[in-house]
Amino acid sequence: MGALYMRWSQVLADPVLQNLPYKIELNEWGKVVLSPASNKHGLLQAELAGFLRDHRGHGKIITECSISTAKGVKVADVAWGSQDFFARNGLETPYREAPELCVEIVSPSNSTLEIEEKVNLYLSKGAREVWVCDEDGRLRCFTCRDSIEHSRLFPNVPDDIPFQ
Repeated sequence: MGALYMRWSQVLADPVLQNLPYKIELNEWGKVVLSPASNKHGLLQAELAGFLRDHRGHGKIITECSISTAKGVKVADVAWGSQDFFARNGLETPYREAPELCVEIVSPSNSTLEIEEKVNLYLSKGAREVWVCDEDGRLRCFTCRDSIEHSRLFPNVPDDIPFQ
């Protein structure tokens, strides 16, 4: 049996792929990529979304934000977009540009190279910052220039996200 190649609209409509306990993405060749998510991953995602909700300013928070990139559709665990972002993009799925902030939570199945690639892909699609949260809740912030000590979009984000 050959590999299954899909478009994002097909992934969303496929009943077999509904309610899987995995994050679903497409690689650059249209192959479905599944990443299992732990409860710790879900808790970190909720804590980060909660922080952004409490400090969002004039924008909106999205979890499981699909973004069309040069390497297929990637799904940021959490994202924040300004009012301008939503005025331009509405609820398009997947987005052709990244929201201003994209957050990736590292899972045991993620390699360092995979996370670095996602950071670069989100930044190349217009994200102003990408945060990477490791499995212990430690947060690193990146811009198109390099890693930064503290977020410029959300200066009061903690270095460690509490999850226990």
